[in-house]
Amino acid sequence: MNSKVESLCNASARGDMESCLHLLHEGAAINGQNQYRRTPLQVVKLGHTRLVRTLLAAGANPNERDPLLRLTVTHDAAREGFVETVRALIEYGADVNLADDNGNLPLHLAEKEGHVEVVQLLERAARAREALTEPGSEVGHEAAEWPASKNTGTLDLCKALNKHPKMVL
Repeated sequence: MNSKVESLCNASARGDMESCLHLLHEGAAINGQNQYRRTPLQVVKLGHTRLVRTLLAAGANPNERDPLLRLTVTHDAAREGFVETVRALIEYGADVNLADDNGNLPLHLAEKEGHVEVVQLLERAARAREALTEPGSEVGHEAAEWPASKNTGTLDLCKALNKHPKMVL
């Protein structure tokens, strides 16, 4: 067991930016796993977007899956409604179309919890990714441009939920 990785995971889980930076500088493996087979990004204290961005910039894999249900950090952040964390993950290459072992995409978890802004961000990211795979497409980074201050209400949530009638919850 690598004690630097354990320490980095513990600092990440506490949201301790200073300790994380020190441990990364000391050579802790950014994608190393703790005793529970989770990486520093997988155990990061959600809502600490600056720390998430730091880990991603250091090379953390945003698509690493949890060993139990095959969730990604994007699933966790979407379920909890952390829109800026989801945005950061997308900017660093998170695949919004990865399903967990129950068939849920991050979008499904955000919808189930009523996180409209996260739903809209994930939909835009999925559309942008889909368009990028089409020959001749000129789609930019739509997800990164979605305004964080967008005010949405119940009607928007209903519209978002009705777009995915076959989703698995």
